[in-house]
Amino acid sequence: MTHSHPTAPAFTRRQAIGAGSLALLLTQADIAWGATILAVRVWPADDYTRVTIESDGKLATKQLFISTPPRLAVDIEGIELSPELRELVGRIKPDDPYISGVRVGQYAPGVVRLVIDLKQAALPQVFNLSPVAAYQHRLVLDLYPKVVADPLEALIAERMNEKPTAPSTTESTPSKSSTTTTRPSISATDPLGDLAAQQSAGKTTKTTPNATNTVAGPATSASAGGPKSAQTKPAKTDRLIIVALDPGHGGEDPGAIGPGGTKEKDVVLKVALKLRERINATTIKGNPMRAFLTRDADFFVPLQVRVQKAQKVKADLFISIHADAFTVPTARGASVFALSEKGATSATAKYMADKENSADLVGGVNVKVKDAQVQRAILDMSTTAQINDSLKLGTSVLGEIGGFAKLHKPRVEQAGFAVLKAPDIPSVLIETAFISNPEEEQRLKSEEYQDQLADAMMRGLERYFAKNPPLARTRSSS
Repeated sequence: MTHSHPTAPAFTRRQAIGAGSLALLLTQADIAWGATILAVRVWPADDYTRVTIESDGKLATKQLFISTPPRLAVDIEGIELSPELRELVGRIKPDDPYISGVRVGQYAPGVVRLVIDLKQAALPQVFNLSPVAAYQHRLVLDLYPKVVADPLEALIAERMNEKPTAPSTTESTPSKSSTTTTRPSISATDPLGDLAAQQSAGKTTKTTPNATNTVAGPATSASAGGPKSAQTKPAKTDRLIIVALDPGHGGEDPGAIGPGGTKEKDVVLKVALKLRERINATTIKGNPMRAFLTRDADFFVPLQVRVQKAQKVKADLFISIHADAFTVPTARGASVFALSEKGATSATAKYMADKENSADLVGGVNVKVKDAQVQRAILDMSTTAQINDSLKLGTSVLGEIGGFAKLHKPRVEQAGFAVLKAPDIPSVLIETAFISNPEEEQRLKSEEYQDQLADAMMRGLERYFAKNPPLARTRSSS
């Protein structure tokens, strides 16, 4: 039996207006009017200061930046002033590099105004983060400096301000301030040291590396802006060997948390600081080493920014330090990872890479940053030479760690870690132990184990440079 259908009525203008109003309401449905503020947090650092307001619903805001005197005003709509927001005033530390104070009050019914008074001109970013991991909705206020200091200049200035010391006669020995012999000074035209001049003035004759042995890395005077003529004149100079140390996670991102409450971000920062001390006290065949930390305090650094920082200081090596967790508490042992072009070498390696690559979601990245896609494309241009040298570095470090600690795997594993994708810097990621294992968590907390880790990593660096001296490396033409 055939059923007839009534003719649909015409869509009237009134209905269209009503539908449009409904659509407008639906687009704002994710805004939580009357949301509850759960917590406020402040993360001061030299790089930038972050203020986080966590709530049980997405917050709608309007903001205005006033340059004289510098301050940021943010109106949070749909809420009333709460004790949690009042706490923000007392969270500002006197030594915060950017914030001098905070004022908060009920500006209008349903509108709380937040005024952040600044110590210097800043470039603020205000954005929302969706719930992830242990967090609910977060409103983030990032305050970046308008004028960014050059970290490479800081390393060079630190080196040039040192007391003269004698050049090392061993592969790697700490500098001794008691010596009277003067170390050759850094070239004024090329603070990183001139490669050709050093090769000519070296104690032993070094053959030019062939294409297969060339390591992509910053070493030539051209990269530092020195004149071409300097490359043909032997000169006494020393070259900073810069190692970028990358303590994983930080700030909003605690990383893995052990059964006893130990946070990965805290442990790996302590190890990195210890390794920095050892690197800064070491020379390699007369060339001083310097460590550069992607973070030296408890603040969050996006994955791609960690790589960019290493590239900005023309780092010779990049070492990312972690203490991860696994799905079962029995997993144990240290691991070293390098980048892979063809996929992960094991299921565990893939799991680790996926977990570490999600750090930006937890730490909180402003997805509206314009150059994110461009930088992502740059990071995908890793070279075979970089990976090969990363494997050499990883093998040296893994061998030293294996001398006193249990290893999860006896060889360097590979996977697509985003933080290892610097095309011109040999890079490894070290999992110092499984913080999810109760025994290893206790070990990670101990000063003794942290010192053993730092010593082993330092020996691994020395072993790597003994076979891959910086002076034999040339900058990639690409």
